[in-house]
Amino acid sequence: MKTSILAAAAALVATPALAATCPTVSAADVESQFNAFNAAWATKDPDKVVKLFSKEPVLLATVSNKLRDDTAEVRDYFVSFLKNSPVGKIDTSKVRIDCNTASRVGHWTVTLTDPNTGAKMDVKARYSFIYTYEDGAWKIAHLHSSVLPPS
Repeated sequence: MKTSILAAAAALVATPALAATCPTVSAADVESQFNAFNAAWATKDPDKVVKLFSKEPVLLATVSNKLRDDTAEVRDYFVSFLKNSPVGKIDTSKVRIDCNTASRVGHWTVTLTDPNTGAKMDVKARYSFIYTYEDGAWKIAHLHSSVLPPS
């Protein structure tokens, strides 16, 4: 019995049709995802930002206490957030790549502009972008950002 289970498992591993095919991606490709995200922010169009997220997104935003785990909730957040003309700048970054996932974590500064006064405010935060390869493109599956605690 053990022999037939091992033989079946070996056959599954050796079957090319069942072998995982990983998309080609580099650290620079993952880093370029942030440029697309920042460019989408610049449009102030929440739909353009939401298109960068996976079908089952998770957003833990810097300036919201609410966990947003579907497309409608992610969009709702960006409708109001984009009014502040956010601009992100990566301060530190670590990239990790797996077969169908990639992550970028570190520190960033998000500059917000008060739409009423024009006053700018820099928010220093730590971030985690987790990407998944979905429908032939890299999408944000999870974004977490939190204000840096005082030193």
